[in-house]
Amino acid sequence: MTGQDRTLDRIRWRCRRGMLELDLVLNAFLARHFETLDAGQLDALRELLECPDPQLLDFVMGHDEPDAPAERDIVALMRAVSTGTASAGATTTA
Repeated sequence: MTGQDRTLDRIRWRCRRGMLELDLVLNAFLARHFETLDAGQLDALRELLECPDPQLLDFVMGHDEPDAPAERDIVALMRAVSTGTASAGATTTA
């Protein structure tokens, strides 16, 4: 098991929340973006995962914003995944 695998496992464990909505968003976010996150983004994600579920859900739903710019960037990626507007691989049909 590599260091990156251990990091992913630890973060996946911390993404297990008491709210199904958060579980779905966080797991989709990890599947989509984990491989491309740099060390600073991983730190921001870890900080966000310290938030209580209601606060984290407010961030994802756009009802509130984190104070730290790096955390706001991660939340923006989560929102894009949760709304299906993530840029990489997003397609639209008419």
